[in-house]
Amino acid sequence: MDKKIRPSGPYNFSQALKRLSMDPLLHIDMQNEEIRIPLWIKGYPVVAHMKQTGTFEEPCFHIKAGTHSSVTADEIVDQLSHLFHWHIPLEEIADFFRDKELNRLFDQFRGTPFVCDFQLYGCLMKLIIHQQLNMAFAFTLSSRFVKTFGFDEDGVWFYPTPETVSRLHPDQLKELQFSQRKAEYVIDTSKLLAEGNLNLEEVALMPDEEVIKSLVKIRGIGPWTAENFLMFGLGRMDLFPVQDIGIQNAMKKYYNWEAKPTHAVMLEKSKEWKPYRTYATLYLWESIET
Repeated sequence: MDKKIRPSGPYNFSQALKRLSMDPLLHIDMQNEEIRIPLWIKGYPVVAHMKQTGTFEEPCFHIKAGTHSSVTADEIVDQLSHLFHWHIPLEEIADFFRDKELNRLFDQFRGTPFVCDFQLYGCLMKLIIHQQLNMAFAFTLSSRFVKTFGFDEDGVWFYPTPETVSRLHPDQLKELQFSQRKAEYVIDTSKLLAEGNLNLEEVALMPDEEVIKSLVKIRGIGPWTAENFLMFGLGRMDLFPVQDIGIQNAMKKYYNWEAKPTHAVMLEKSKEWKPYRTYATLYLWESIET
């Protein structure tokens, strides 16, 4: 396929790429605003090449992808639209925050989209792997995992399948510096998926509260992981993970507080940010990370 897509502006693709570039697995050309994207569509791996050819106010994306006979160009575009929030009116969100306490962040990062993780199973694995780790080592560990058990397609890394990971022994992950428990969480969750006892496509159709209830029943998945899966995996718009240390630090900095806020204070502040708390979360992260 070879198509051009023109979502509504403003759309700060450059800022989105800065955040994505924190993941060493991704193939990004910052100077030319290009990225290669690993997609799973109907069980087939598809690599989409995407280049920004428009402007901040009038964005345009040139997309090329090799298509499988069972995968249509429209299906690829639909998935990219979901991942990159092309269907989300970013200007309306900025207008919503114009009279809110976070208005300075929404001026600073105007038009920056929330970008989902490209692979749904990969998102869940990455979140489990990244639990309670500093960002640098978290990405090191997830990169080792993918490069050891995943596969390369057209220069782009794909996470391994649940079936592949379900057959691993914890010692194989411990060799990569996984803890015993984290190795078990990754393998056991993959077994649930491989054996059909957990279906992420079905989970994606559930309301937010049901998704969280479903996921936290799984050993090794707590509220932080479930909420981040809702955001990065499913692209839900109104999540505010109060347990996230980055959000706590960002709010401390933004409000010039002497100490990190309590969960109660964070939830109280976030009430006026509904129904776009995911974007409040993103811009708070941006203020300290990129």
